Amino acid sequence: MPNWKPVTPTSSSSARTGDLLTRLLAVPARRGRVTHVEHVPARQAGEARWPEWAPELLVSRLRLQGVSGLWEHQFIAAELVKRGQNVIIATGTASGKSLAYLVPAVAEIFSGGTVLYLTPTKALAADQLRALRKLRLTQVRAATYDGDTPPEERRWVRQNANYVLTNPDMLHRSVLPRHSSWSSFWRRLRLVVVDECHGYRGVFGSHVAQILRRLRRVAARYGSSPVFLLASATASDPAAAGMRLTGLEMAEVTADASPRGSTTFALWEPPLTDLRGESGAPVRRTATAEAADLLADLVIEDVRTLAFVRSRRGAEAVALTARRTLEEVEALLDAGPAPYGEYAEGVPEEVGGAGAGGALGDAAGNGRAFGDAAGGAFETVGGTFETAGRAFDEIGGRERSSSGAAEACQTAETAEAGETGVGRRTDRGGRLADRVAAYRAGYLADDRRVLEKALRSGELTGLATTNALELGVDVSGLDAVLIAGWPGTRASLWQQAGRAGRAGQDALAVLIARDDPLDTYIVHHPEAVFGQPVEAIVLDPDNPYVLAPHLCAAAAEIPLTEDDLKTFGPAARGVLDDLVDRGLLRRRPTGWFWTSRDHAADLADIRGSGGAPVQVVEASTGRLLGTVDEPSAHTMVHAGAVYLHQSETFVVDVLDLDAGVALVTAAEPDYATFARDVTDIRVMESLRSRPLGPGTLHFGSVEVTRQVVSYLKRRTQTGEVLGEEPLDLPPRTLCTRAVWWTLPTPALADLIKPGHAVDLGGAAHAAEHASIGLLPLFATCDRWDIGGVSTELHPDTGLLTVFVYDGHDGGAGFAERGYARAADWLTATREAIASCECERGCPSCIQSPKCGNGNEPLDKAGAIRLLDILLGT
Repeated sequence: MPNWKPVTPTSSSSARTGDLLTRLLAVPARRGRVTHVEHVPARQAGEARWPEWAPELLVSRLRLQGVSGLWEHQFIAAELVKRGQNVIIATGTASGKSLAYLVPAVAEIFSGGTVLYLTPTKALAADQLRALRKLRLTQVRAATYDGDTPPEERRWVRQNANYVLTNPDMLHRSVLPRHSSWSSFWRRLRLVVVDECHGYRGVFGSHVAQILRRLRRVAARYGSSPVFLLASATASDPAAAGMRLTGLEMAEVTADASPRGSTTFALWEPPLTDLRGESGAPVRRTATAEAADLLADLVIEDVRTLAFVRSRRGAEAVALTARRTLEEVEALLDAGPAPYGEYAEGVPEEVGGAGAGGALGDAAGNGRAFGDAAGGAFETVGGTFETAGRAFDEIGGRERSSSGAAEACQTAETAEAGETGVGRRTDRGGRLADRVAAYRAGYLADDRRVLEKALRSGELTGLATTNALELGVDVSGLDAVLIAGWPGTRASLWQQAGRAGRAGQDALAVLIARDDPLDTYIVHHPEAVFGQPVEAIVLDPDNPYVLAPHLCAAAAEIPLTEDDLKTFGPAARGVLDDLVDRGLLRRRPTGWFWTSRDHAADLADIRGSGGAPVQVVEASTGRLLGTVDEPSAHTMVHAGAVYLHQSETFVVDVLDLDAGVALVTAAEPDYATFARDVTDIRVMESLRSRPLGPGTLHFGSVEVTRQVVSYLKRRTQTGEVLGEEPLDLPPRTLCTRAVWWTLPTPALADLIKPGHAVDLGGAAHAAEHASIGLLPLFATCDRWDIGGVSTELHPDTGLLTVFVYDGHDGGAGFAERGYARAADWLTATREAIASCECERGCPSCIQSPKCGNGNEPLDKAGAIRLLDILLGT
């Protein structure tokens, strides 16, 4: 498939971005951290032209904005829509996909139709609305309809808007259940735009697929059959993905004819420190600490930069730490130059074992100012950390590695002499620290819009953000992107990297590895990213645990009939029979009916994993802070857990599963919490199997019983384990899908020879942990979407067995993908373990943050030998 990410020689790098990277590496301690530099060449624009049917008024308005026509991929997609054909356009970031649907959408509105636009995020909807209003087309009555829409505006939108921008959540809970109040809109519906559809994967994607089927059914009730246009980042087999998502045949457009500047892309591995974690394992400097340093340096250079961080709190911490660093630099500059020795005297060159670097070097104790809160597992299981600022004071204020600060002052003095731009205040004036901010979901809508505008205008130079800005919000004019930790998929990686250089400029992108097996593998195997097609979109609309609540919701909207079954797929009839047996639907001669007074849409938690949500309530005020899906409640809001809510930190006092409530109290602990569970797995059915080396690979149905038994407390600045507290929570049973492999006893003979024996259980356990970490590279998932079990002798197989299972009822397609790519997946697992520089195992290779056995036993060398036998190497 067409791909703009080939492996190319260094001569294609732009001088601007190459020079930026060179200056970032000017600090000696940093030079060994870059494991690979990739240069992605520029691409010239193709021919631009307008379709003959494009409204003249729209064309003239777009020409005023500098748009001379549609590039070929935009033109083809628009033409297909005009002909009434469903289409998915899958091209790179900043390739102008929005014009591909804007032109036919406005044409349909000018002819009396309506358009429904779906996006995963409110930020993108607001950005699209802003772009529509800039066109000043009075016939286009565009409006957002989401959680930020005031109640008084919603009636106007339902009755008057002809271009409605919303999201799957609002469609599921409001628009479809109240379809009769949208009757005029439905009757004229001509086009449905599903933007950023590559984000609809796994269980969430399966829910969206069923919502779109419900949408088609409601539209048909009012006599309309809209065309679907799906916009996606580059994806593997986009037409098949589009068909799985909508249930409709889909044409695809993948040849990208838009111009693009060159990109210099660096892979960056933080160093190991002298700190020790669980079982004495070495601790690597965090990705967030590195990102904060680099962001500060780039702001000093007046380089407009986005730093992507995986957690909300992490984004804020990166911004806060970068601001404090810039404040320190400015304070030193304001005080005037000082001899180098005055800063460095009596201070060891390397604090914490990582060395100095950055505008203030590793001034906050080489990244110990905050732990893995944003880059690693801390953020996923409800962990938190002290604000970076206080940690900066506590650590950096006592024992600051000032060699970096001195270097900053020296480069600043040089800058004043005109030799380089490092260390200057920006040309726009003002303090450097004021040019850095954080952006994330959870901010008020007005606050988000202000930040977006400031970034577009250049008032902000550096912005630390969650993936809320990954999607197509227009923030053109950026020079650099920092990515703190593998973002989950190649598609997301290129989406984030593509936020820089969006106006055809050259760009710098840096992927900073977390202390994680997958990140370790990627920074040492660049061929896994560059020159590779992006992943297929994995989802399973026929998952009965997903399908069942949507059939109930559909029946509540309009009673289901036999003719509807083909819309919902081959599994629908069996699921309907089960719903009738359970009393959720009633079967009558004319179809299936929802008879309860409850809201059927409440049965589906489309962004969770099932079960009634648990409400998180502040005990002292009764304020509802948020909700957590019931399965996640065991790990996120157990008694004693540290819980985050919009920059506030709480400790859970009580988790009442029967009442569905977790009571919390505001606190500022200096530790993060990690739930640990034990797991038992039973094979229900092997659906497929095949030989793998001397062993056998299986894919099938399993029953998983998991019980959270304790939680660890780790000091957030250092990763130090403060203790483990027991928990008494009920076990949970999960019926799901798994991939597993077995090895017969004769194949293990070399591993049990006297003098060369390994701990078979520890070897299997280590291989299990690492394989869970690597599966996201092949199955478009997060390591927290899957789980694993390993045993030297499993009762159902009678053999050494390693399982990896989907962490969602009914499965999510991840284990099946692992079965299909087993050789590549397990080879990468073996390489990740072998390439890690630690001696006996660490979080970068075989330790897991959620291991209920305390990461014992683990045998790193044994895992490599075990995988060598399995793979026949």
